[in-house]
Amino acid sequence: MEYGELVARASAAAIEGWDFTALRGRVVEEPPPWSYERLLRDRLPGAASLLDMGTGGGEFLAGLAPLPPRTAATEGHPPNLPIARRRLEPLGAEVAAIREDEVLPFPAGAFTVVANRHESYDPREVRRVLAADGVFVTQQVGGRDLEEVNRALGAPPPAYRGWDLARAAAGLAEAGLTVTWSARARLRTTFHDVGALVLFLRMVPWQVPDFDAVRYGRRLRALHERMAGGRPLTARAHRFALLARPSRPGPAVSCSTPRGRW
Repeated sequence: MEYGELVARASAAAIEGWDFTALRGRVVEEPPPWSYERLLRDRLPGAASLLDMGTGGGEFLAGLAPLPPRTAATEGHPPNLPIARRRLEPLGAEVAAIREDEVLPFPAGAFTVVANRHESYDPREVRRVLAADGVFVTQQVGGRDLEEVNRALGAPPPAYRGWDLARAAAGLAEAGLTVTWSARARLRTTFHDVGALVLFLRMVPWQVPDFDAVRYGRRLRALHERMAGGRPLTARAHRFALLARPSRPGPAVSCSTPRGRW
């Protein structure tokens, strides 16, 4: 397919929720050595309540059904809210709109399990809404995620380069949570065509905040020629995951995570 058609299709494609099926086979990411889904599923039997932070369109949460008796989800991207509600409310889950990580619209100690995949969070609020015997399960995108993409486009590096497992663990500890398990990985990620790259950057606009196919047209054309010649763009995804449990009441601290996920 020619450059213009690839870019035009990617630029016109509708984006709903956090559904990346359009990129299947076109952007290939090496899986991490852990399974976030398994980490979460192993903690759901017997759980009275579950909060899914940053549910997107509810795709992942719906796949965990049957859900705990009280299940809620948050979402900060307004276009995703009606999609998530259509998907999750028939399953008995509440979907709450949020604007700030520092304010979760739930009472203290409301959830046995708080889950967070690639979403920002405030450790103080996680600790506040988590039950005394609860667990926080998260997989995060590290601050050096796919920085090769930015270099290939001549764009500034990702904005949150300092966000990593050590910083996350320190913030949780200050908020009164003890990390009981953690892991990190750098994962090979391959972009096979320039249309997939354009669509990906539309889906995750925090990677290159000023991305526009016209503004970056010269670099995109060069990448297209390279990919068409059998040399895909290879980058490294930065991921880490952890489990944490309440250890003590936490003081007020400020260690919110960077917004953005994939």
